Amino acid sequence: MRRISHSMYESLFSVAQLVLVTNALLLVMCAPLIVLLATTDPSLSWPLLAAAAALTGPGIAGAFAAFRAHREGERGVIRPFFRGVARSWARALAVSAIVSAIVVVAVVDLFVLVPTGPGALAGPVLVVIAVIALATGMVAIAALVEAPSARLLDVLRASAATAVRRWPFSLASLAVAAAQIGVFVMAPALAVGITAAACLYVVWAGARYSLQPVLRPAAA
Repeated sequence: MRRISHSMYESLFSVAQLVLVTNALLLVMCAPLIVLLATTDPSLSWPLLAAAAALTGPGIAGAFAAFRAHREGERGVIRPFFRGVARSWARALAVSAIVSAIVVVAVVDLFVLVPTGPGALAGPVLVVIAVIALATGMVAIAALVEAPSARLLDVLRASAATAVRRWPFSLASLAVAAAQIGVFVMAPALAVGITAAACLYVVWAGARYSLQPVLRPAAA
């Protein structure tokens, strides 16, 4: 029987630390949204949920920064997390607020227009708008972490184009996010304590890979 090497134990401990600490920090940064989801009926509290979702951008940026630092060999989690928040909190907040507003308008219009005859034709268009907004937001926050000096307008423009052009990665990220929602509904403690960081890591990895053609010229 082969013995597990010390380096393997170290790698496993590092990954476990990344997941658990990132989840704890996300719980703090996204507390309003998590509390509302756990204690209210979304069908009644959706305006508050939309406002709370608009505040999640900085926490997601911090998680992406922690993932990036871990991939580059940094062992700590707290310092790179808050360093990422400090560098991009304002623009990440703007991104999450814009995405939240677009999704809310699209969903409200969907429920208002679809029951009407001609309005039913607008249903697929509104769904596509909401999906593109969500995909663009995920890519944009990843871009802010990878290129902290980039202008927000440039980031949004490049992220929208990337999200549409690399649509398989966008759909995969949205599928993972939907799975995370399902886990939260079934087992909130598991979703908040373990799977949140794993979900965001998949989203970050896909967005970062999709952004490589855009980031390479900027780096050069």
